[in-house]
Amino acid sequence: MFRELGYECWHASDIGYQRAEDEEILLLAIERNAIIVTLDADFHALVAVRRLRRPSVVRLRREGCRAATVVEIVSGVLHSFRSQLEAGSLISIRQHRVSVHRLPIGSEGSLE
Repeated sequence: MFRELGYECWHASDIGYQRAEDEEILLLAIERNAIIVTLDADFHALVAVRRLRRPSVVRLRREGCRAATVVEIVSGVLHSFRSQLEAGSLISIRQHRVSVHRLPIGSEGSLE
């Protein structure tokens, strides 16, 4: 569905990474200058603890959404926060709130 909207994207299983460790996915995202979109909190933690500037990570914190709803929510965030994602950010999408933290974590300018 993301590809139909014009996004260049891959699911980990599309590229043989279905059993990859988070570290491997993180390195691949850095190499490809990609944004990680996930339900998993581990990517935010890995990027924050290491004080990385890349990759940006979007974490959807809403369970049980249909695929079309996920695409609608995430694509809206990708569009609305494009400049923050290009600069390097961690974004959390909750039911009624989106939080954005610029990378590296601890730098000036974290937004809530």
